[in-house]
Amino acid sequence: MSPRAAEPTSPPRGASTPPEASAAALPTRGAVAFLTPALLLIGVFLVFPALWTLYLGITDYRLTGIQAAYPQVIGLDNFTSALGDPAFANSLWVTVLYVLGSAVIGQMGLGFALAWTFRRWHGPARSALEVLVITAWIIPSSVVAFLWIAFLDTHNGTLNVALGNANIPWLFSWPLLSIIVFNTWRGTAFSMLLFGGALNTVPPSYLETARLAGASSWQQLRDIVLPSIRGHILTNLLLISLWTFNDFSPYLITAGGPNFATDTLPIYIFRNALVNFQLGYGAAISAILLLINLGIALIYLRLLRARS
Repeated sequence: MSPRAAEPTSPPRGASTPPEASAAALPTRGAVAFLTPALLLIGVFLVFPALWTLYLGITDYRLTGIQAAYPQVIGLDNFTSALGDPAFANSLWVTVLYVLGSAVIGQMGLGFALAWTFRRWHGPARSALEVLVITAWIIPSSVVAFLWIAFLDTHNGTLNVALGNANIPWLFSWPLLSIIVFNTWRGTAFSMLLFGGALNTVPPSYLETARLAGASSWQQLRDIVLPSIRGHILTNLLLISLWTFNDFSPYLITAGGPNFATDTLPIYIFRNALVNFQLGYGAAISAILLLINLGIALIYLRLLRARS
């Protein structure tokens, strides 16, 4: 046989595709078919609104007047105006304090404390307390806001009655602290559930070995538990920080007052875009808020990568 006769020949024109190739293509087509609806939903409800917000942010679009019918592109004027506005700086500072107080310190700290306390509890007492904490999380924000207004009312509020008719104006004297406590009470359940699941992943043998070696409870927590659940801590920190940063529920209690003491960025955006009809300016502030959220997410990813 000559060498030329041993060379493989290409399949004749019109030959059918081998069954193996068709079988390999089926999973790819199936994956594309399953992903297409999700990608369409992401594009319609996330990507397009984000791009539209960025476009509105560079226009003078308003809800009324000539700018509503014929908006003009004004470039970065809305962004520079917002960054130079003392009201925006105040809202950003209030939002940072609100996130640090209610999410980072309040929800995360209290949620971990409850999970750490409940890990050794068994029976109806633990179930009852867990139900109470979770109930505060699943109640609608409007209902919770009404309950807290009634709880903190100056004259007939439950807290003042419990203090002997103290008549303390909580929402006027300590407005920021009031909404921090409100959001901590409302959102602690998520952190408690997440940390409760995370603590179950720590092998009991590690803690038992540390205890036999003479480690105190604090040393066990610091050297074994916290390093073991660091990924859960970072995930919880990211989620509750983003949720709190974009939380609008304080408006239901204080409407941003008194004297803009609780004027978080979502409330500031609402007031400028829908109350003052400056939709382009509000869109620019929303874009800034989007960039802040992106920065928080990137910090989380960097910390998670360093852990890996």
